[in-house]
Amino acid sequence: MKIKLIQAGKTEENYLREGIALFEKRLQHYIPFQTLTLPALKNTRHLSVQQQKEKEGTAILNSFQPTDRIVLLDERGKSFTSEEFAFYLEGGMMRSLPQLVFVIGGPYGFSDAVYERAHERISLSKMTFSHQMVRLYFIEQLYRAFTILKNEPYHHG
Repeated sequence: MKIKLIQAGKTEENYLREGIALFEKRLQHYIPFQTLTLPALKNTRHLSVQQQKEKEGTAILNSFQPTDRIVLLDERGKSFTSEEFAFYLEGGMMRSLPQLVFVIGGPYGFSDAVYERAHERISLSKMTFSHQMVRLYFIEQLYRAFTILKNEPYHHG
């Protein structure tokens, strides 16, 4: 199984980019992982929130492959403990999913079309985080999940 993270717009803060790069490097020891950063929308002042979600949604939908299992990171999704998330990933590997694709939307969330295409939604927290911060939190949890599955000490460090 491969894991892909799709995100809308580049990560702007240096401290976030450094943290993300650290966990991406660590994650490569466990599973093929890639991040796809979709270009941020331009000239959004003249677009409604709905129009922005739809334009971003089109770009997200165009990045999927037919066999991808699509998981949206959404505050209304299913919540996991770190251990439950690890076993969720293990289940995907046992089912021989070709690619598990996690998607972080932009500041306004996802379009209806993206929700319809997705197989499921998961939540990192009941709290709302900026889509920039979610990137670091998610990739750290992804790394943590693999250390749990390998019974490595990081989870309890």
